[in-house]
Amino acid sequence: MKTVLLNSEQHRDLRVDNHFRREYGDAVMWGQTFSPEFRAVQAHYPILFQKDPNSGRFFSVALFGLEQGENLFLKDDRWDAGYIPLMMQRVPFSIGTYPGDDGDEPRRMMHIDVDHPKVNTETGPRLFEEHGANTDYLDRVSGMLEAIHVWHQHDLAFIDTLVELKLLEPVTMDITLEDGTSGQLMGFYTVQEDRLKALSGEQIARLHELGFLEPIYMTMASMGKMPTLIERKSRNDHERQQ
Repeated sequence: MKTVLLNSEQHRDLRVDNHFRREYGDAVMWGQTFSPEFRAVQAHYPILFQKDPNSGRFFSVALFGLEQGENLFLKDDRWDAGYIPLMMQRVPFSIGTYPGDDGDEPRRMMHIDVDHPKVNTETGPRLFEEHGANTDYLDRVSGMLEAIHVWHQHDLAFIDTLVELKLLEPVTMDITLEDGTSGQLMGFYTVQEDRLKALSGEQIARLHELGFLEPIYMTMASMGKMPTLIERKSRNDHERQQ
């Protein structure tokens, strides 16, 4: 990985192959997601929570597979779903922060991993026009990164509220594939529905006012996608064995 500040002089000829492939690092079991996109995410993926072992903070994820290194939505160099979480779309770009002038807020600048296999000079949309202006593609990426920054700040409060109300609990899911193979999915957290139901009207009203109630319900609704994920794995395993 070689993440550098993006600029039109050094990177005028760069392109990004925006296909999704295993060799591009897209074969991941889960990807981080944010509560403002839960409505779109829950239509395709289960939403769960994980705890960062270093910081102890929780964060939300969209589940793409049932074992490490498995993304059941990769198909023929594309992502087989109607919505792709922004954290997966933004690769190989990221945001870096720099001190502001005279005490101003830190400046956010776009970075790119020039060693990422999606980055090249021949395939995919260009980042800059010949005269150095951003292409429409790069402007879209910039919008994604800005949304991710805002969403991340929003979700710090969202997660803190879930923890404060003790609404997260570890979950173990029993998985049985169509061929009879069984196993368990562990290491994730989900919303404790009984505790949610036991909240007072005042607490529920507070969640609603903060904009946190809808993503909680979206999280719960997303678990209806677990059978679909299991079906995808059964189908993929069957096709691989043929």
